[in-house]
Amino acid sequence: MNVVRASVFFVYIISISPVIIAQSEFMEAISSPIKLYSDNTDGFVVIGHRGASAYYPENTMTAFKAALEMGAEMIELDILLSKDGVPVVIHDETLNRTTNSQGLVNEYTADELQAMDAGSWFAPAFAGEPIPTLEDVLAFAKGKIAVNIEIKTEAVTDVVGGGIEQKSLELVKQFGMEEYVLFSSFDYRAIAHLRELDDDVATALLYEKKQSGNKTPVQLVSEYKANAFNCSYRQFNKKRASKLRAHNIPVFVYTVNKEKRMRKLIKKGVTGIFSDKPDLLSRLVDNMWENN
Repeated sequence: MNVVRASVFFVYIISISPVIIAQSEFMEAISSPIKLYSDNTDGFVVIGHRGASAYYPENTMTAFKAALEMGAEMIELDILLSKDGVPVVIHDETLNRTTNSQGLVNEYTADELQAMDAGSWFAPAFAGEPIPTLEDVLAFAKGKIAVNIEIKTEAVTDVVGGGIEQKSLELVKQFGMEEYVLFSSFDYRAIAHLRELDDDVATALLYEKKQSGNKTPVQLVSEYKANAFNCSYRQFNKKRASKLRAHNIPVFVYTVNKEKRMRKLIKKGVTGIFSDKPDLLSRLVDNMWENN
């Protein structure tokens, strides 16, 4: 999948005397490796982290629908496998934090998981909110919003065929969303498996220090044939930003909820930002483009 460079945003401020010309702080944006259903061509992607998870229970249909309404161009979600091998949308390996049940996700079937309450932990108003399957989310997202599917490390094995990578990829193809889905994982095996399963699938390597050793982000992206690099804002330093930009590698940064930090990252030319507050990020991006 080829990466296309987006337009450059420049502003020139001219004073009367003496004449001073100042270039905008905006860096040249590197476009996303996937398509957006609502691409405004600004070269930047607003991503709802686990949906609009600052306001709604994370990884639920309510959170995903709200993110879309708030201006997100992509939603991010996490997947694990149920006992009967169905990709389900939940972040933790255990049910304890975000449901009314206990134990491991893979100890229950998809039907049993969907009967659990995944909303009350957040607020009583969301009682009865179910754990969605990946199929549920893709059925909603098709034609509306792009999706970043994070494959959780706990679901990855050494086997390529028949695992969570193949099952989730088959669902994406079933809905015809290949060009609108970006897969990511902290487990680099998942990235390698996806590339082996489909040479055209878009993947982003989620930086994990221990697994990376002394290899640079550019080396890792090249080695695993990934299309993008995802990292936390703490890991996105000047040196890495410069090297990734020099190699035309898209960068998506998580999880940013403060306007000042969002602004700084946008000016550095990141491709997209994951935020629990997609409404805040969307408004900021719109205002920055309008003002500049």
